[in-house]
Amino acid sequence: MTESPRTILITGCSSGIGHHAAIGLRRRGWRVFATARRQADVGRLADAGLESLRLDYADEESIKAALDDVLSRTGGRLDALFNNGGYAQAGAIEDVDTTAMRAQFEANFFGWHELTRRVIPVMRRQGSGRLVFCSSVLGFVGARYRGAYVASKHAVEGYADSLRLELHGTGIAVVLIEPGPIASNFRQNAVANIDRTIDIDESIHSETYRRDLAERRDGHTHTRFRLGPDAVLKTLVKALDSTDPRPRYRVTVPTRAAAILKRILSTRMMDRIAR
Repeated sequence: MTESPRTILITGCSSGIGHHAAIGLRRRGWRVFATARRQADVGRLADAGLESLRLDYADEESIKAALDDVLSRTGGRLDALFNNGGYAQAGAIEDVDTTAMRAQFEANFFGWHELTRRVIPVMRRQGSGRLVFCSSVLGFVGARYRGAYVASKHAVEGYADSLRLELHGTGIAVVLIEPGPIASNFRQNAVANIDRTIDIDESIHSETYRRDLAERRDGHTHTRFRLGPDAVLKTLVKALDSTDPRPRYRVTVPTRAAAILKRILSTRMMDRIAR
């Protein structure tokens, strides 16, 4: 009898890391359920041959409906979840109003929690599973004008560390993937969020914003330190295939360098480097 393929639910598959991961894992024999927030992207993913569903981290009903749909198709089994969807709310912390900050956490943290806590009982029943969280180098270091995003990723890191302790002995592995610069639409979307949520002309940081916006609109170019999304896919495959996955996988040279420096330097020295 032919063995059923392993199943994975991936969020944020409209582009970038999520899209690349969905296509790559399907080619490797996984049964991939690729989700996106916008229905048009769901249709595009389906046209590409993926089993695609709508899931919006800010919409609890869509989270429940998507997972219920996946489980109805798999007979109640899910081998892995890759929490990947989200966005970056850029801007100085004093310029990010509380509504924008809440929206950042809704998409980057609370929605992840809602989906994860629904998946855990499924994996408990089957006695195995992988919960993979796409964090960032900014999940363990700070950065100017990225405070909202940094805060959300630090929250994900603490969440995953606590969850890993709670799930010890269940057969469910909890893994953090920490990419550095990855070529995608992510940077352009972050720039668009500044344009939409912050009054640049009225900000004390206006000159910095204009310089920053001019330098950061193109996020697609591959450089020595900015890799393509295939780098994250390779790491995700390792995390899924390993019999004993590491708690953290760091992707790109800047991430690995930042982790080393954080261990050996004082906070003041790290601040000087970050500035």
